[in-house]
Amino acid sequence: MRIALVIAFALVVGACATPPPSHTANVCAIFSEKGGLFNNWYRVAKSTEREFGVPVPILMATIKTESNFRANARPPRQKLFGVIPWKRASSAYGYSQALDGTWDWYRRATGRTSARRTSFSDSIHFVGWYHYQSHRRNRVALNDAYRLYLNYYAGHAGFKRGVWRQRPEMQRAARRKANIAQRYAQQMQACGIS
Repeated sequence: MRIALVIAFALVVGACATPPPSHTANVCAIFSEKGGLFNNWYRVAKSTEREFGVPVPILMATIKTESNFRANARPPRQKLFGVIPWKRASSAYGYSQALDGTWDWYRRATGRTSARRTSFSDSIHFVGWYHYQSHRRNRVALNDAYRLYLNYYAGHAGFKRGVWRQRPEMQRAARRKANIAQRYAQQMQACGIS
């Protein structure tokens, strides 16, 4: 009876969004903080790497860039008349900041119909899957953090059309993400995880 209560409590707690890591600039600190029986972020990230071939540092850098590891992240609300909170700029939500339509496509394509954008494991799986789609559709190398993020930001069709060439903010975001991925890779090597 006690074991059943402990398991039920753990499932309820696990279903709630977890707070972001304390030190998002250091991937080793993130994995150390988010390790544990019911919440092992490294294990989930490594499993996604094995499934899709996208390195863990790129997966983690994408989530860092998109939401800074906040489960309930959303774009800010636009202001009506400059003061009244209004609509959001997009339907981006969760760790991955996936749009409603893209998330629905992912769930249909993978059969993960109950996947939630507020779940780290679902979100990192989505990121790996989306980057793999970029590889398949636009022939981007799975270890090319810069071009993978341009696909993520512009969408596959937008990347193919080259919309990012006229959008310096996209290029800056992609460079920032690539730098984070490189730093995370160095940190993982230094702390002995790969």
